[in-house]
Amino acid sequence: MLGVRRTAGLRETAAGDAEGADTAATRKAVSKVRFGDLDEWGGEERPHVSVVGAGIGGLTLAGALSSMGIAYTVYEQTRRLAEVGAGVQLSPNAVRPLLRLGLGPALRERAVAIDAMEVRGWSGRPIARTPLGAECEGMYGAPYYTVHRAHLHDALLTLVDEGSLKLGERLSEARETDGAGDGVRLAFEDGTVRGAELVVGADGIHSTVREAFRRDEPEFSGLGIYRGLVPMDRLPDAARAPLVRLWLGPGGHFVCYPVAAGEYLSFAATVPMAQSPGESWSVPGDPEALRQVFGGWNGLVADVVGAVETTLQWALHDRPPLDVWSSRRLTLLGDAAHPMLPFMAQGANQAVEDAMDLAACLADPAPSTTAARLDRYQSLRIPRTAEIQRGSRGNAGILHLPDGPAQRRRDARMAVHAALRDRAMLYAHETGRSVLPTPA
Repeated sequence: MLGVRRTAGLRETAAGDAEGADTAATRKAVSKVRFGDLDEWGGEERPHVSVVGAGIGGLTLAGALSSMGIAYTVYEQTRRLAEVGAGVQLSPNAVRPLLRLGLGPALRERAVAIDAMEVRGWSGRPIARTPLGAECEGMYGAPYYTVHRAHLHDALLTLVDEGSLKLGERLSEARETDGAGDGVRLAFEDGTVRGAELVVGADGIHSTVREAFRRDEPEFSGLGIYRGLVPMDRLPDAARAPLVRLWLGPGGHFVCYPVAAGEYLSFAATVPMAQSPGESWSVPGDPEALRQVFGGWNGLVADVVGAVETTLQWALHDRPPLDVWSSRRLTLLGDAAHPMLPFMAQGANQAVEDAMDLAACLADPAPSTTAARLDRYQSLRIPRTAEIQRGSRGNAGILHLPDGPAQRRRDARMAVHAALRDRAMLYAHETGRSVLPTPA
């Protein structure tokens, strides 16, 4: 996979743009003014939060907890943090809280603000266009960004308190205890056992913490994605346009957009897959197999697949929605709670929403117990994420129609519903707003 330079993100504070220790100190000072009297809430001491997983959701939660002065530890199974070379679409429902966490400078530096989303057929015929850009920012209070996953991850890492991230900690069991004590027993694969007061499973689709609520397995969708990056200097100038482009065709679809401040084009090409090689983002793919499927498609698609030198292949899995994902001292967020197919581009966005709503519930002094706060969190999140899970799965059946009457009906519906206001269910959703200071 082509490498992308990992750069530390900057954070925005109430005093303006800054970086380094001064930024962290300012952010915490603002938080202390607002949350300094919450050492006890509801007559109960605030528990130390153990976050399992240092992905986008886990790090967003850590940043929010840090802003509130809530003690936490993040346990990550890998010994070296590294994100695969792939892009992420950040819609306004996630961008707004990320800006409130102070990631505005990092996003402006390394992400790409998208002007529009365009959908075409495999032959190049236009289907639908959704304006974004200034209209999106005016309507929903934030831009639509595309970003390299590594750059987003690096920016989120700047929010984590020094010493609070523990690497090489692979969890084997999380079990709530009945008696007095910390409340949760965490067993790690190296034999270490730790007590925890409150545990958040942000450990992905193969979540160990999820097993406390349901012992199920990821369900293979019958689809796979080739994904990767192509340097812009290998592509026509048209590839540099700040657009999210989708092409729909019989048996597959192709998505691409610029990332890394426009230095690379991120692509994702979805195709049927007869058998799953396992749910992993890092299985090498065959560029020639990619070209066999998409090389004859119109315009930029053929240019992109012709320029691909290396690619990864990802078998697409999800799991059924959960009815319960919180108990007295355990809860879930992100893919651990609601792994979804990527056909609404909401996986990372919903993890950010989870993290912010969970932080809001943990900061709320009104509920009398931690269990009540976690119950409030799941009541906020389960209906919304279950609807998006179902919508993402449903889209898998309509994006790959053969040319014909059903395809023409789909295209007509897409054109009718392409208006930006029709994205309000996703983009207008507010999460965690009451718990974070807003930078001036």
